[in-house]
Amino acid sequence: MYLSKSKYCNGMKCPKILWLDKNMPEQYDQSVDDESRFAIGNEVGDLAMAYFGDYTEVLYTGEFNEMITKTQELLEVETAIITEATFAYDGDLCMVDILRKVEGGYEIIEVKSSTNSTSASLAKIKETYFDDMAYQTYILTNCGLTITKVFLMQLNSDYVFQDKLVIAELFVVTDCSEEVFAMQGAIAGNIKQIKSIVDNSNEPVCLIGSNCDKPYECGYKKWCFKALPENNVFTIGWRMSGNMKDRLYQANTISFEDVFHSGVKLTDKQFRQISSTLNNLPPEFDKEAIGEFLDQLKYPLYFLDFETFQQVIPKYNGIKPYSQIPFQYSLHIQEKKDGPLQHKEFLAEAGADPRRAIAESLCQDIPINSCILAYNMAFEKSCIKELAQQFPDLKFHLMALYDNFVDLAQPFASGAYYTKAMAGSYSIKAVLPALCPDDPELDYHNLSLIHNGSEAMEAYATLHLQSPEVIEETRQALLAYCCLDTLAMVKILEKLYQCLSA
Repeated sequence: MYLSKSKYCNGMKCPKILWLDKNMPEQYDQSVDDESRFAIGNEVGDLAMAYFGDYTEVLYTGEFNEMITKTQELLEVETAIITEATFAYDGDLCMVDILRKVEGGYEIIEVKSSTNSTSASLAKIKETYFDDMAYQTYILTNCGLTITKVFLMQLNSDYVFQDKLVIAELFVVTDCSEEVFAMQGAIAGNIKQIKSIVDNSNEPVCLIGSNCDKPYECGYKKWCFKALPENNVFTIGWRMSGNMKDRLYQANTISFEDVFHSGVKLTDKQFRQISSTLNNLPPEFDKEAIGEFLDQLKYPLYFLDFETFQQVIPKYNGIKPYSQIPFQYSLHIQEKKDGPLQHKEFLAEAGADPRRAIAESLCQDIPINSCILAYNMAFEKSCIKELAQQFPDLKFHLMALYDNFVDLAQPFASGAYYTKAMAGSYSIKAVLPALCPDDPELDYHNLSLIHNGSEAMEAYATLHLQSPEVIEETRQALLAYCCLDTLAMVKILEKLYQCLSA
């Protein structure tokens, strides 16, 4: 087999990925793939090409010999900047994002769609990025090029768009040469070891653990975790660290029973999750704590939920890369306890900056000094605060809303209410089915097109590119999804009130 940059990096992370790719590709779970992530990478890469000025791109054709030949032709005429420069050494392939000719040789610039700041240290750069750059340097050096420097180019997390995009400020370029050059002695051995594992007929034994979710969930995780019991150390919630779970697993402390009898120090919440599951305990709640929470509420109540999307490359004033931009909200209003519900909603027109319209709509729909409920309120509050900063004429009203939130997640996050069906999580997607398990009206799976926040984000980001029919269908799906989020809060609050009379 031949290696590429991505295959080498996967092999360094876990060579079993490559073995399964070769021998059992049908076990790959495609649901973990995020197509938007690949689109983001392409968008960032295309912009980065122009960072150093005029460039010549080796167009991707899928015919690597043709691309290698084209690269060699550009090298022979001393092309200053080549993008997607393609090389092969000993059958192993490498495509360089930006190859820049300088005095004494060439610089490699690897482009990533992640963010960094101008003040960030090398210690914050992911290990796999160094593997990527080291592999490229090895291939190009063995192809006869002198590599003088190796850089990592990332989006500048401090960059704020204002009127027009400034490419020179959008990116952060970090010199990684010293670290990459120090890795060169190990590359040949790494390649040999990876290939020997992949070419072996026996499935390799590789350590599973928190690494299987970094930087994203591995598509073979279900296959590798198939022998674990349903309730295992990796399903313990309540902020047990990945390192702790890995240590327990490696000590053969795997099932909840193992953990329970191991003597390992657990937090009260972790112990309760395990005990509730092993003993099939009924819901546990603290009436006094729940009563104190409910005493904070002042009717009328405004149940609020935002949906946001991201612009990786910012296009609106005041926006940074990956900023969350609110484009929709759902608002259920209840004038008194057990009273009828009123519903209001907002969904911006696609393709334009939605912030002014959504800010004005919030001020119209929610009076000053209203009691606003959100689930994990920090997100909603951050959206409102950013809108207030962007629109000074609305700041007084918006910040008055900001100051009047109550977090509906608090009784569950604090442990005042717990049931084993929550499985160690207090997210609304865990709490709602745990409290209301048999209500089809509250089942997100029954929704059309949009079932979670990620799908909502992706759908809206590209909505303006769709046909009128698709736009209308998607808008209705977005409205239904966001409406369910606030209706869910209403139902959860009802369950909390029922605790007081239980």
